[in-house]
Amino acid sequence: MQELAKELGVVLPVSFFEEANNAHYNSVAIIDADGTDLGLYRKSHIPDGPGYQEKFYFNPGDTGFKVVSVLGLECVGNINYLQKSICWDQWFPEAARAMALQGAEILFYPTAIGSEPQDEGLDSREHWQRVMQGHAGANVVPLVASNRIGKEIIETEHGKSQITFYGNSFIAGPTGEIVAAANDKDEAVLIAQFDLDKIKSKRSCWGVFRDRRPDLYKVLLTSDGSKTSS
Repeated sequence: MQELAKELGVVLPVSFFEEANNAHYNSVAIIDADGTDLGLYRKSHIPDGPGYQEKFYFNPGDTGFKVVSVLGLECVGNINYLQKSICWDQWFPEAARAMALQGAEILFYPTAIGSEPQDEGLDSREHWQRVMQGHAGANVVPLVASNRIGKEIIETEHGKSQITFYGNSFIAGPTGEIVAAANDKDEAVLIAQFDLDKIKSKRSCWGVFRDRRPDLYKVLLTSDGSKTSS
């Protein structure tokens, strides 16, 4: 993959099942456009529900949310690049904000989500999309979300379990607007261009980082939302 990234002059995020001693992680490696291995991110939030029992396979990631600078061959100089969050991570606004605070100029979320085996009437696609549009708008950064298409059927002790992935990969602009989108049936390549310098200026002027009050956010350090002592 490093040779391929260098040959094509592109940055490649590569998802893989990682075994590390006695632990197993849902991980993604970032390979720069010159073939350099920029390290990996291990999925932080591990879901456990019908059809998505990932806690059986994966340990919670221990890398934390990190941002790496990648070589932008199509740009002038370097750009800051999110060391990706993965799938279930996308539902947590704290993760997106943490990465934006570290300088991420683009948020990336590779995903495998679809129907809910326990409830055929539950369709979370629009919810899924709106949550990530909110990440883009709240942090004034573009966002890329990729998702699978097709069906996956597995045998369980209770019979067959089927998930139909709803695709609809998309790219959102810095106010959360959809600038490119795929459908739920076909493979697709989505492309969008952004002026990161202009977006950076807009982010600075908008004030969402200037006016933050982290001293009031101590409740985020609790598991049940209770008040913390000062």
